[in-house]
Amino acid sequence: MRVILVNPRGFCAGVHMAIDVVDQLLDLCPNDEVYVYHEIVHNRHIVDRFVNRGVTFVEALDDVPENSVVVFSAHGVSPRVREIASERNLTAIDATCPLVTKVHMEAIRYAYQGYRILLIGHASHQEIVGTRGEAPDAMTVVESPEDVADLDFTKDTKLAYLTQTTLSTDDAAVIIKAIKDRFPWVKEPPHDDICYATTNRQGAVRILAKDCDLCLVVGSRNSSNSLRLTEIAEYAGCTAKLIDDVSELDPAWLEGKQRVLVTAGASAPEDLVAELVKRLVTQHNAQIEVSDITDEDIEFDIPATLKRMMRTHGVDPTERRIHITRPDITEELYGSVPLTISVGA
Repeated sequence: MRVILVNPRGFCAGVHMAIDVVDQLLDLCPNDEVYVYHEIVHNRHIVDRFVNRGVTFVEALDDVPENSVVVFSAHGVSPRVREIASERNLTAIDATCPLVTKVHMEAIRYAYQGYRILLIGHASHQEIVGTRGEAPDAMTVVESPEDVADLDFTKDTKLAYLTQTTLSTDDAAVIIKAIKDRFPWVKEPPHDDICYATTNRQGAVRILAKDCDLCLVVGSRNSSNSLRLTEIAEYAGCTAKLIDDVSELDPAWLEGKQRVLVTAGASAPEDLVAELVKRLVTQHNAQIEVSDITDEDIEFDIPATLKRMMRTHGVDPTERRIHITRPDITEELYGSVPLTISVGA
């Protein structure tokens, strides 16, 4: 059995930055409780590891004591949440992914210009909840082409659309086409809202899955981008399974399989991928090939509020920029697993 370990996979720069924010706070304030509003990223292992280090995750700011430190998750929050944090005199560290913030800024600008905004995404997802909060009276959430059919706008209505950053590019394209067919005057965002990491990971799976018998996606079930990876593989005719970690691997899935694709959602840590790969080698005699499809070279800065806190503690924040290239295949994670490196499909 040959296992294709795809690159890019796993952490994006936004997830890495959000996790680093909480890590930094735990180092800076070892005697203070750190609170995080919602899961910092949608991965069970990341959340559990922080809980074990003393982090408290809350779903309401009323559960955060006044004058405490609270981190906003990578998915972003509405202006009302920021107001509540201010009213409670909380020190808010905003770990929102900069690419999500970009969509918020577009929503604010379109609403100010008098547009009715069609927000493409999953209504219950925290990213959509936060974005919609920027201009709730101007937005309509669109989850499917059927939703587009139910809309009723005339040509004198200024329309624009925005998208959730973690959508399937295929699904988004279908909805966008439905919007343009129904409302050809709709204004597009200046740049694609689906983030680079989502696009790159989906693109790599789309290329490779068509020649594989099984795709194993490491990621949690509440991770939108991880779910989309399984869908992309299925669209390509490849059976796909989403697993939180190697403990969920069913050996029956591997029976008769010749080529197995392994990838990971943008919030899944690389050590979970490594444990899966080692299991496939040691118990299923797999040969591992690393397939590089797209290079990533992205850098995000840490939040300004955290920078100020770091300076007050004598820590230089300029050394904490988050620079993402490719996942490290280190001996620490992968041991002596033999790997073959290939470039492209």
